[in-house]
Amino acid sequence: MILRKNKGFSLMELLIVIALIGILTAVVSVSFSFIQKKSRDARRIGDMKAVQNAFEQYYVTNKSYPSSCVMDDTDYLPGGTPTDPKGGASYVTGTCNATQYCFCASLEVAITGGVTCGDSPPTNAFCVRQLQ
Repeated sequence: MILRKNKGFSLMELLIVIALIGILTAVVSVSFSFIQKKSRDARRIGDMKAVQNAFEQYYVTNKSYPSSCVMDDTDYLPGGTPTDPKGGASYVTGTCNATQYCFCASLEVAITGGVTCGDSPPTNAFCVRQLQ
């Protein structure tokens, strides 16, 4: 009697491997999406700190803050006014006058603590205000 050796994979083995690849792909895509949100939030926080530095430099030079929330002077913001990395729109602004300012950027991932602008800050927002 001659024994035959089956070469290849059974249908069940192939289905199990395909299911495992599908599960791994789903886990990786969810993790990647979360990492993208955190990356955009880090850019928003960096932009808010850059705006804060620009307003503080303006204050040192002029002994007051700009009367409007728009900083068009490229001496203080060389790259221009920052925009949101996801939609390209301008950031949410709070109050601005010669003695104070407060800017907020809405974040995609919730953070705890931090500065607020007024009584009702935007949900999941990172805000900066005057240091002087």
